[in-house]
Amino acid sequence: MRIAYFDTVAGISGDMTLGALVSAGVRVDELVAELSKLKLTGYELTARHIARSGISATKIDVIVSEPPKYHRHLRNINEIIDNSSLNDRVRDRSKRMFYEVALAEAKVHNSTVEKIHFHEVGAIDSLVDIVGTAICLELLGVEKVFSSPVKLGHGGLVKTEHGNLPIPTPATLEILKGYPTILTDIPHELTTPTGAAIVKALSAGTLSIERIRLDAVGYGAGTRDLGEIPNVLRVLLGRIEPEYAYDEIMSVETNIDDMNPEIHPYVIDKLLSAGAHDAYIIPITMKKGRPGVILSTLVERRKLDSILDILFRETTTIGVRIQPIERRKLQRTQRQVVTSFGPVTVKSILRDGREQLVPEFEECKRIASERNLPLVEVYRILESELRA
Repeated sequence: MRIAYFDTVAGISGDMTLGALVSAGVRVDELVAELSKLKLTGYELTARHIARSGISATKIDVIVSEPPKYHRHLRNINEIIDNSSLNDRVRDRSKRMFYEVALAEAKVHNSTVEKIHFHEVGAIDSLVDIVGTAICLELLGVEKVFSSPVKLGHGGLVKTEHGNLPIPTPATLEILKGYPTILTDIPHELTTPTGAAIVKALSAGTLSIERIRLDAVGYGAGTRDLGEIPNVLRVLLGRIEPEYAYDEIMSVETNIDDMNPEIHPYVIDKLLSAGAHDAYIIPITMKKGRPGVILSTLVERRKLDSILDILFRETTTIGVRIQPIERRKLQRTQRQVVTSFGPVTVKSILRDGREQLVPEFEECKRIASERNLPLVEVYRILESELRA
C-alpha cells in the first residue's frame, strides 16, 4: 500500500500541498488536464521552482482572471464536483475536504452546513487547491495519508472576508479539534483552513517517519520567507513496512481505589457499548498500601468525549490520563463458510498472503444452544473443519 506522509515543517496550505505533490512526481500538464474535468474557467495554474532556506521547492500559483460573481454554498461545490468526469475516489476525497471546512465555518459563525457560504475557500483558487490535491494523490497512487502533528502559527493577525482574525484562525482550530498540533511562536498563518481540512479529511493520523520505506520526496513552497524555519511542506511517498493495517487510537486510563468493585463490570459494558475497542481492569497497589485498579480503555479519537463522559459520570475518578497509541493489526474480515453445522460466519485473518479462518464466539454459542452441544465441542469441530 502506497502512503503519503505530510511533514508540516512550516504548516500546510492548499498551494503548499499542490506544490509538494508536484515536486514529488506529478506532472503539471497531467494535473491541468484532470482539473479541466471540473469545467471551471477564468484561471491559470503556474508552477515554478524557488528556494526556501536553500531547499528547492515547487511554488504553485492559481492566477484568477474571472473571480466568481457570487458566494458558493456546499451544495454548489458538490454539484461542480459531482458533474465532473473525475473518478469516484477523487470526487469523494474532494467533497470530504470541503465538508470539513463547511462544518467548521458553520460552528464558528453559529450557522449550519447547508446555510454556510464560502468566501476564500469557495473561490476558484481553493477549488483548484482542494480538488487538485485529490487528483495528485490519485495520480501518485496514494491509498492512505498520514501526517506529522500540524504546525500552527500564533500571535499575529490575518486579513479575511470577515475582517482581521487571530492566528490560528477560528476555522483552522475548529477543523483541527482532536488532531495533534504544535503551537509555535511564529506570528504568521502557517496552516490555513484549506490545509487543515486536507489533513483532517484525508489523514489516518500521525505516523513515525522511520516506519516508511521511501521512494519519493517533494517540497511545496509557502508564499513568504519565514527566516527562522524553511517555509515548506514536505511530502514523503513510500510504503509502510511491514504492511500491517495501521490506525491510531487513544488510551484512556485512570487509577481507582474508592469504588465498589461490583460496579466495574457495569462500567466496562457501558464503555464497550459506547464504541470503545477494549476496556479492562488491572489490579494495583496504590499509596499507603491501598488496593486499587487501573481502568484502561482504548477508543478512537472521535469517540473520546463520550468515553470521558462515562468515566466521569459512572466512576469515582476525578482525572484521567490520555495518550495517542499507534495500533498495527493483521487484515481481517468476516465471511460465511459451509460447515457440518450449515453456513457459519467466521473471522478471516490474512498474514503473509495466507488466510486463517477462526470461529466467532457468538456463532459457536448459537450453535451450541441450537444443537444442545458443549461449547468447547463446537469450537473443536469448527476449528478442525476450518483447518481442512
